[in-house]
Amino acid sequence: MLTVVIFLPLVAAGLLALPRIGDRGAVAVWIAAAAVDLLLTVVMWHGYRGGIGYETRARWIPALGAGYHVGVDGLSLPLVAMTALLFLACALYSARRTTRARPYAALFLGLQTVCTGLFAALDLLLFFVFFDLSIAGMYFVIAGWGHGDRYRSALRFFLYTFLGSLALLLGFIGLYLGGGGRTFDMVDLTREPPFAEASGTAGLVLLAVGIGLAIKTPTVPFHTWLPPAHTDAPAAGSAILAGVMLKMGVYGLARIAMPMLPGAWQRGAWVFVLVGVVGVLYGALVALAQENVKRLVAYTSVNHMGYVVLALGAAGLVAGDTHARQLAVSGAVVQMVSHGLVTGALFLLTGVLWDRAHDYDLGRFGGIAGVAPVLTGLTAVAAFASLGLPGLSGFIAEFQIFAGVVGTGVPGAAVAGAVSVLGILVTAALMLRMLHRAFLGAPGELTPLVSDVRPRELVAVAPLLVLSAVIGVAPHWLLAFVEPAAAALVSLVSR
Repeated sequence: MLTVVIFLPLVAAGLLALPRIGDRGAVAVWIAAAAVDLLLTVVMWHGYRGGIGYETRARWIPALGAGYHVGVDGLSLPLVAMTALLFLACALYSARRTTRARPYAALFLGLQTVCTGLFAALDLLLFFVFFDLSIAGMYFVIAGWGHGDRYRSALRFFLYTFLGSLALLLGFIGLYLGGGGRTFDMVDLTREPPFAEASGTAGLVLLAVGIGLAIKTPTVPFHTWLPPAHTDAPAAGSAILAGVMLKMGVYGLARIAMPMLPGAWQRGAWVFVLVGVVGVLYGALVALAQENVKRLVAYTSVNHMGYVVLALGAAGLVAGDTHARQLAVSGAVVQMVSHGLVTGALFLLTGVLWDRAHDYDLGRFGGIAGVAPVLTGLTAVAAFASLGLPGLSGFIAEFQIFAGVVGTGVPGAAVAGAVSVLGILVTAALMLRMLHRAFLGAPGELTPLVSDVRPRELVAVAPLLVLSAVIGVAPHWLLAFVEPAAAALVSLVSR
């Protein structure tokens, strides 16, 4: 079933090549394929029984020890489900698109296959193929359907992230050469970590893998491609880039770097803790200074991914309390899911402003609440979820991360956790500032152009925020999947 979930969108993209399918038909095919894929993912969720589920292992390149090996567990299944939901939301949001809809829908369907495939991949070479294809797909989305200086932003995105993929490839080759069985299989490499007796070489391989994944995340100082790419991308492209593709970096750290290079991760844990703290504070402070609402939301992604890197770094502090480290990893996974839902919704809502007024300048809006109350309500819920208000998913994720980092009991970890809490304060300030300037007060010059959300926009955004609220109020159904996988990851990195 997992292989069907991965490749069903690609098959649907192939159907769009049929000449009898017009632009409206293409969007209908896109929505139908995304809906079926989400339904199959829900069936998988209910049928999952622990460990590696829905595993498929087939020969691919035997001479290299590479195979088609896919499966899901408590780390990857929540991300696969989030991916399916976000792509369906983007399809619904784009339901009225009539200009060049066929290639647009085909690109998003192809992107859904490579994103789902990456989260399900259990082979390093297969992971790399999906990683690189996602870069190419998003490049064409930005360059073909973006606005502003879209070509330059798309090129910067491609060059930065492709450079990261080259570093990642070097790291994967190092893991292949360091493994006793000369294999790219992730399960085998996790079972017998490479370079167990060569700490220096393991550190170099971790550096290559870490840089490649840090660029994709992105972490400071590898984040500079992110704001222009988001600003000039179409709304659905930004939602997928932030909601799904940014998770590839931190997921790779948890799936590859931590269990395959446990000794190197332990020695470099404080580096990741420091990088996480810097990302939390830098992302929030720079977002606070933005006058462009879409760039503001983009910089909050640097902030939120900083929390994830901080938590994964704390998991490598093996002198600390084991339960606290497991709690930090659990919070990191919930943060990935929460960020995907909330930031995806925020980018679709900023797309509403662009669709109406063709501008993102906070100073030119004001009083939107008077003309678009539903849009205002949705944006307020998304903003409060982003800043971690209790009752929404951001609170569950960030509370677990802070409790886990501080609870390790390692000297310095409490300081890192306390400093990172300031990020919530700054995030609250920037979100309230955005709501005040754009939605409250006297009407701005562009406010008369703004109308309330349309049915397709409401149907696309509302489920994301409802699910965020469900996680915030009753998270046990998600944590039941995540916590065993978090415990297993901490056990692996502690070897």
